[in-house]
Amino acid sequence: MRRLLIFALVALGAAGCEKTPSTPPPEEGQMLPVTNPHAESVTPLPDPELQDGRVGRSPRRVTVNQLARSIEVAVGRPWAGLEGLATSLGRPDYALINQESTEPNLVFAKFLEDGAREVCMTQAAAEVKLTDPAQRVLSRTLPTGAVADLRKLSDTQVRDLLGYLSTRFWGAPLQGEELTRWVGFFTQAATRAETIQKRDQALAAVCIALMTDSRFLTY
Repeated sequence: MRRLLIFALVALGAAGCEKTPSTPPPEEGQMLPVTNPHAESVTPLPDPELQDGRVGRSPRRVTVNQLARSIEVAVGRPWAGLEGLATSLGRPDYALINQESTEPNLVFAKFLEDGAREVCMTQAAAEVKLTDPAQRVLSRTLPTGAVADLRKLSDTQVRDLLGYLSTRFWGAPLQGEELTRWVGFFTQAATRAETIQKRDQALAAVCIALMTDSRFLTY
């Protein structure tokens, strides 16, 4: 009886000493696997299809100062009337309002459209008389010499111009089907401008469309 008890204890001890087979040691240069301690607490990102294709914070509208600088850089000239509208566009007066508003609204959109017409038409009118592309902004990719009949530009020239301008205004070039739609818009604008003998208005129309697009106003 005593011998049986000893054998039972030995068997139980042997079973208790058994270990789960461990993974082989890593080879030289191989990284050890690391367990993420936050794996169970991380909140998954929202579905982009439910966020208008966007993940993260909502876009923010530029401030008045940012808008002024963006217009001057993109178009090549400042918006002369901007300072007179700064309060309406969201700049605080520090008497009643001490925080700048960057919410998109109809007032901002209306004044911006007026400003886009002012600076784009002035710049376009000046450019059609310039023969050196380096001195031009809205038509920089066009051939040397005065801006000619824009209807005669090749499809490649139109696409190059729109790619350059969209990158200048938005920081990213037009591509794919959207670029094709803008080519159609440019063609219609060029035809209309030539009909009324105001070639500069084709360039102005593209400039206004780029400047009033949300991609110019948000970041």
